[in-house]
Amino acid sequence: MKSAWWKILAVLLLIYTVVGGLLMEVPRLVILNESIRALYFHVPMWFGMVVMFLLSVIYAIRYLRHHDPLNDRISAGFAHTGLIFGLLGIGTGMIWANYTWGTPWHGDPKQNGSAITTLIYFAYFVLRGSLDNQEQRARLSAVYAIFAFAAMIPLIFIIPRLTSSMHPGSGGNPGFNMYDLDSTMRPVFYPAVTGWILLGVWIASVRIRIQTAEEKILDHEYERNR
Repeated sequence: MKSAWWKILAVLLLIYTVVGGLLMEVPRLVILNESIRALYFHVPMWFGMVVMFLLSVIYAIRYLRHHDPLNDRISAGFAHTGLIFGLLGIGTGMIWANYTWGTPWHGDPKQNGSAITTLIYFAYFVLRGSLDNQEQRARLSAVYAIFAFAAMIPLIFIIPRLTSSMHPGSGGNPGFNMYDLDSTMRPVFYPAVTGWILLGVWIASVRIRIQTAEEKILDHEYERNR
């Protein structure tokens, strides 16, 4: 993760996303009109959130298997970044919904599921902050991360598809591949998803390094004061 090439790639992809997302041609669809450009900034947030939470649960499982404190820090770092992506996804979605649905919050099943998911992960950090014992905090956080990720899947991917939903690909509505993600949008959408995910990994890696450095300083002070 110390290599610079993927960070440079992330910056280049996001610059391309911003410029292309605002200037390149998009489909002229009823109601959506120019607001469809929000697709490049809203949907990738959910991709980024899912990837960050997936990495978090992977390292949570690794902690339960090997009891390495580094795996706990990595799991928490990705969970924190995933929560940021989730909040950004909700925020950009509310802006988009205000222009297309007439209100920022329509009570759509996917909106509600996303809100519940973010609350579940907020509780994850409340749990971590309420425990002083490092080993106990890491173990309980790892178990909670697994159940939180398992709860996210039906809340975001399953329930909205089984109920009435205004989101594409849910409740009988056609997905983006059939609806509005045509050939004019794919050259920007896929680089946007990749760029935002790489940025998320970058943010998480910086946070993990900072937390690791802080714990080393605390350990050093503890040993010095013994």
